[in-house]
Amino acid sequence: MLYPFLRPFLFSLDPEHAHRLALQALHWVQNAPLRPSPPSDPRLSQEVWGVRFPNPVGLAAGYDKNAEVPLAWSALGFGFAELGTLTAHAQPGNPKPRIFRLEKDRACINRLGFNNDGAAAAAERLGRLLTGRQCPIPLGFNIGKSRTPPLEDAVDDYLESSALLLPFADYLVVNVSSPNTPELRKLQEVERLAKLLEALIAQAAQLAQQTGTTPKPIVVKIAPDLSQAAIQEIAKLALDIGVAGLIATNTTTERPGLRSPVNETGGLSGRPLAERATEVLRSLFQAVEGKLPLIGVGGIFSAADAYERICAGASLVQVYTGLIYEGPFLPRRIVHGLNQILDREGLSHIREAVGSGA
Repeated sequence: MLYPFLRPFLFSLDPEHAHRLALQALHWVQNAPLRPSPPSDPRLSQEVWGVRFPNPVGLAAGYDKNAEVPLAWSALGFGFAELGTLTAHAQPGNPKPRIFRLEKDRACINRLGFNNDGAAAAAERLGRLLTGRQCPIPLGFNIGKSRTPPLEDAVDDYLESSALLLPFADYLVVNVSSPNTPELRKLQEVERLAKLLEALIAQAAQLAQQTGTTPKPIVVKIAPDLSQAAIQEIAKLALDIGVAGLIATNTTTERPGLRSPVNETGGLSGRPLAERATEVLRSLFQAVEGKLPLIGVGGIFSAADAYERICAGASLVQVYTGLIYEGPFLPRRIVHGLNQILDREGLSHIREAVGSGA
């Protein structure tokens, strides 16, 4: 494997510079005349929200913030990709440095602050890239609140992004859980969240009526730092108002048992997040009684990690920090490993494992 030899060089670079180099390589993949197909096995392929996912391993939001390379992710083996976070207004994000690797912990801290070109620029780019071309995997778009509008204007801000991106989306994710935008997590409070979600669900229904299509699924991504009571409230709200699914979890502001000396603010991702993210996922699965598809994310580095999350209640899983440490072939390794686990467990389909350990 080439990546273990390449990683020391990449880790010698500033994290944002290394990330930019990776995206440049993905531009080459996207523009290649032939791209490998994502691994698809009848035992791993499934329909969620009426959308076919060739395998359950997806890219988490945050890597392809500007939807630059939507056609490249399938070549790495991903069964779906979530792009963004995108906001209604273009914004530079927080001052640099704002990404920190914690190598001893196989983790990262980021306080990027939704740096992106804005939803309109992304929609224009997607129009060019996807018109007349079939994306081989489902695409989700993760939207957040722009930094400048006050909290009372958050609904209109999200609706602006949603209107621009829904035409390209297989599902839309409402990000109310990043720790790096002031007051954003207040939108997880039930009254505020209900108002926001009802508006987005109504907009999706209106667009579907205009186009004669099925409404796009609206999904909510929550923080790992919520209390058990708050998790239960969000789960009940999701069931009551017709949210399509939930993602557990975003990054954490906690610092559980780190070995790396660090005194940086921001959201922690990677291995140290895994235990708490799994706990929240299991709680959500129990709270929604298995009635909503869940996506598990946070600290997934292997097929065993992915399978644990599936047993805790996830229909789909996502990776990001694992990709940084394990390299671009991680999705294919996870898919291959999940097939081996199904053989070992005597299961005919991955859905038989969903929630089996919850």
